[in-house]
Amino acid sequence: MADFYVYVMSNLSKAHYIGMTNNVERRVWEHKFKTTAGFTKRYNLTMLVHMETFPDPGSAIAREKELKGWRREKKMALILENNPCWHDLAFDRYVG
Repeated sequence: MADFYVYVMSNLSKAHYIGMTNNVERRVWEHKFKTTAGFTKRYNLTMLVHMETFPDPGSAIAREKELKGWRREKKMALILENNPCWHDLAFDRYVG
């Protein structure tokens, strides 16, 4: 059974993008290497700072919409709770 992911990409200024995918490795690679024009490329959102896994697409889509509806402060608190140093969770995979 495939997993589905809700993830948050960010930059050093802590701008962020929330997305959903069934292939988080491919999707993060696309953001890191700016293969697609759009918000993440324009604002250099190349750091994976938060990720959640779901067993089905419906749950992931619902969570993505929930997070996108939150105020910025609440989103930042979620990231800081799980990643207080704001590390790039994918750094070792793509750089190290």
